Amino acid sequence: MNENIKSHYSYTEVINWLEQKGIELYGNHFKIIETDYPIVYKLIAYFLKDEPTCIQVGINLNKGILLSGPIGCGKTSLMNLMKYITPTEHKYFVKSCREISFEFIQDGYQIIHKYSIGKLYQSEVKTICFDDLGTENNLKYFGNECNVMAEILLSRYDIFTTKKFQTHITTNLSASEIEAAYGNRVRSRLRQMLNLIAFNPITKDKR
Repeated sequence: MNENIKSHYSYTEVINWLEQKGIELYGNHFKIIETDYPIVYKLIAYFLKDEPTCIQVGINLNKGILLSGPIGCGKTSLMNLMKYITPTEHKYFVKSCREISFEFIQDGYQIIHKYSIGKLYQSEVKTICFDDLGTENNLKYFGNECNVMAEILLSRYDIFTTKKFQTHITTNLSASEIEAAYGNRVRSRLRQMLNLIAFNPITKDKR
């Protein structure tokens, strides 16, 4: 972390706690490696709502998080861990995009509505983390093809602008790949509603 950044949180202690929680959840092999600290510091600042630090590292607390990086760099694990330090009013739900696509095959267009408005499991979850964007495919429901995640993300943008509901995403896609898969409108909306935090594209697979 930048030594010039002053915060009332001990980020070293938070990382140590997260590492222990990661071992509890994922096994003794789990470790937050030092080269990933700049990424993890930004995530901690955001999810603890440490406004002075976020300002200094260029993170807008009104937006969600787009965590990008190569396969196996630890994006999903980190987003699952961050739930444990997030204040109750900002809690979020992590959902695999592949699972959403399978739900669409089963239940059709109501799935788009379900994840657009955040009505999950009989309770309102204002913030959703869509995990592994790009692993799902365009799907057909009764012969009609639909880019399910594109429709959900466009709806989430509308809710972001009207109700301030945030969205988080993990992906191994680049910005140009997101545009190719989901269109220019989606890429533009994501830029407006998300802070980009990116791993080095040559980060090694940690699995």
